[in-house]
Amino acid sequence: MDAPAGGLAADSLAPRQVGGLMFPLAQAFVEDVILVEDDDIRQAQRLLWETLRIVAEPGGAAAFAAITSGRYRPRPGERTGILVCGANTDPAIVAS
Repeated sequence: MDAPAGGLAADSLAPRQVGGLMFPLAQAFVEDVILVEDDDIRQAQRLLWETLRIVAEPGGAAAFAAITSGRYRPRPGERTGILVCGANTDPAIVAS
């Protein structure tokens, strides 16, 4: 299935095509989708760097951006985990 996307900060999260194996799994198990803006992702990257000295790639900071932007609010008592990746980024860009 084609999935067109424009210029995104988190281009790793915008495949050109959704796989035939993954799409049915997402339909069956994904309950909700949160969209964040590029600016939210960049801010999350800066916050990760400034507070924890973690260099995160945009795709790796997207889930954190959902929380820091307020687009996702955990329910009372909910435990939330975020996987952060920094393999495809330039530390100089994050620090700027």
